[in-house]
Amino acid sequence: MIKKAFQWCYKAPFRLIRKHWVLSTLIALGSIALLFTGRQIKITKAHKADLRVIYQKSAQTRVPDRNPVIVIPGVLGSKLVDLNSQQTVWGAFDLDYADPNTTEGFQLISLPIGDTTQPSEMIDTVVPIGVLDKMVINILGIPVNIQAYAGILSTLGVGGYRDESFGKRKAIDYGEGHYTCFQFAYDWRRSNAENAARLDAFIKQKREQIQLAYKLEYGIDNADVKFDIVAHSMGGLITRYYLRYGNQDIGPNFEVPPLTWDGAKYVDRAILVGTPNAGAPGAFIQLMNGMDIGRPILPHYPPELVGTFPSVYEIMPRARHGAIAWDDNPSDKVTNLYDPDLWADNEWGLARRDEANEEMLSLLLPDIATAEDRREIALKYQATLLKRAEAFHRALDSEAKLPEGLELFLVAGDAHKKTKKVVSVERYNAEIETLEYGSGDGVVLRSSALLDERVNGEWDPYLQTPIDWTSVMFLFAEHTQITQDPAFADNVLFWLMEDPR
Repeated sequence: MIKKAFQWCYKAPFRLIRKHWVLSTLIALGSIALLFTGRQIKITKAHKADLRVIYQKSAQTRVPDRNPVIVIPGVLGSKLVDLNSQQTVWGAFDLDYADPNTTEGFQLISLPIGDTTQPSEMIDTVVPIGVLDKMVINILGIPVNIQAYAGILSTLGVGGYRDESFGKRKAIDYGEGHYTCFQFAYDWRRSNAENAARLDAFIKQKREQIQLAYKLEYGIDNADVKFDIVAHSMGGLITRYYLRYGNQDIGPNFEVPPLTWDGAKYVDRAILVGTPNAGAPGAFIQLMNGMDIGRPILPHYPPELVGTFPSVYEIMPRARHGAIAWDDNPSDKVTNLYDPDLWADNEWGLARRDEANEEMLSLLLPDIATAEDRREIALKYQATLLKRAEAFHRALDSEAKLPEGLELFLVAGDAHKKTKKVVSVERYNAEIETLEYGSGDGVVLRSSALLDERVNGEWDPYLQTPIDWTSVMFLFAEHTQITQDPAFADNVLFWLMEDPR
């Protein structure tokens, strides 16, 4: 008994990674109390509805006009693998993953950089192979599974949606019938506009697949198949861009493409979950300091590596909202946040000047002979990504009414009072300090999810946003926990299955 107790206590810290630390700590305390006192701490669980009973009949309904669903994860939400070596670049931290602190790992994870205005031209051998329903972390030889997008996928499972990925790998035996749920995995390092074009091709492919199934099962020729989308975090930005512009990229001179609503031809309802529609200061911090996803257990991703990802620039905050301030002065806003000269002059991001930066650039550009030549290429590439990000924001921030037949829903968290709102950056050394917090989900501000233009602007009692929301729902949940909330599951199933169109 004592031996087992000590084994449990040894493994308990690692179990904290799997679940919310408060709950895990209470469970640990309860077990210790049971061992030494014979009494156990009682943990009361919140009541929740039995969704399988509520939606049982709807889930059993098999009719052609029930839209198939596409799930789109957020940044870091797709597993990436190198085609040449089959090495996991992102999605598992076991003995064979791409470690950013090694030369080989750094070069695998970073995107190739060069003198181009279209980052889509910079091709590597890393590809997405699936949405991360879970991620494996190996700690001292102990494998730990972290649930990633299981909340969304399990919710759709309650609704009777037949997931293609689960079916093909025989995780679930659906029996006869076509698939009605599809996971859109994408390379989250790349531009959201580029991934919107890939989403367009993905939807058209799945549409043909569903049309064939409708012909075989219902005798319907050339059915006008529409999809519903459930998109988390940055996946919502891809969704909004796709709906507005289809497969059009940002122009070579950073022009916003014409608004066509091409994506809306194939989508009825889009549900965005925790989407940073006005960006997040955390993206700016990552470009300055690199990406920490779980230190000291997980590795640090240097800022030069993160600086090769177009997507991170595209989720920085809008300058007009005053999220970045100078030198601990919240009233002195950085108004030209996307000016490449500002970054070069202050030696931010890829423009940093020190031995570590020179070493990182030599890994990014191993075929370029001199440090100055490497720096020149890096500065041009960073300038391109800043200008593209600004154009991407203009594309999403222009006011436009939804076309007939398209509905846009938002699910956001707003109870976490420690969501970064304003951060300070010091000139030249890029030291960052949080000056002000706001309500949000711990990552994305409530105001960012709404794209609330009252922030740092003229106040109005009513929401001012260029997004034509159909409906908005707030939950008391953190960014990665929104999809685990029973209210999320209940409302999403209602919107998808029972809410009149």
